Amino acid sequence: MAEKEEGAIGGQAVIEGVMFKSRRGWAVAVREPGGEIRLKCEPLKARAGEKIPFVRGAFILFYTLLLGMRALEFSAQVAVGLDAENQKGEKPISALQMGITLAVSLAAAAGLFLALPLYAAKLLAAVFPSVASSGLLFNLADGLVRAALFLLYIWAIGMWKEIGRIFEYHGAEHKVIHAYEREGGMEIERIKQESRRHPRCGTSFLLIVLVLSVLVFSVIPHGWPFYLKLLSRLVLAPVLAGLSYEVLKAGARWEKNPFMRLMVLPGLALQGLTTGEPDEKQIEVSLRAFEGVMTFTDMTPGARGDVMPAGEPMK
Repeated sequence: MAEKEEGAIGGQAVIEGVMFKSRRGWAVAVREPGGEIRLKCEPLKARAGEKIPFVRGAFILFYTLLLGMRALEFSAQVAVGLDAENQKGEKPISALQMGITLAVSLAAAAGLFLALPLYAAKLLAAVFPSVASSGLLFNLADGLVRAALFLLYIWAIGMWKEIGRIFEYHGAEHKVIHAYEREGGMEIERIKQESRRHPRCGTSFLLIVLVLSVLVFSVIPHGWPFYLKLLSRLVLAPVLAGLSYEVLKAGARWEKNPFMRLMVLPGLALQGLTTGEPDEKQIEVSLRAFEGVMTFTDMTPGARGDVMPAGEPMK
């Protein structure tokens, strides 16, 4: 195995599979209905803004969303039995369709986690004079409603069987990353023993966003009308993402520090909802995706844009 770059590899669960991303490339492995694993690997180029502290978080989040949509498109095709190279005639999602889907998703997220909590805080301010007169209490109310909605959302989607499967692949992704970082071997039996929770998880990132939002949004003048407060929150969203990313990176860099251990505990606890215990077949898929992304470390042949079977399925 090539030399490891701390924090350089991240992942994401998809439909019946896992995607891993490094600085040089990405790979997604998905199990077909027949039992075989399909593997797709592509290189990545360095993008503007990814190395600038306090700015890179927003860029990385945006690029990760785009890449995640591509991985989901591939996994959806494979999981329902379509040929990985789309030989049944179905048209792949166009760039325009992907852009519209991303825009609608971001608008829905803004409405649910920005507009609705802000409106709820406005209603609370109408009932409780102390909330209306204090910017700090208003932002705390806004943040608490946002956190409650987020937890309710995670709990609700986790009740769906299909999402539960994705959460299990999320756990498989974490186990493989843990095994890689501990450098103790990448056999499935050993990977099974690893924790399904990881301090650099996107769930922890979102929790950091929720906490820091109370501080970041406090710079917005309390006396502004509702629409200006909402617009200001949208404008400050990239700033919030950048700060949250740096906090997440610091937690990973000093993970042995007692204070940092305490700071990451809420995120690890929340992963009890967003990860499930995977079986061996799910770990195998995650491992194949990891092996795919690792080919970009030494750029071995067959690693650039190929879609290929990934070995024999487990019986």
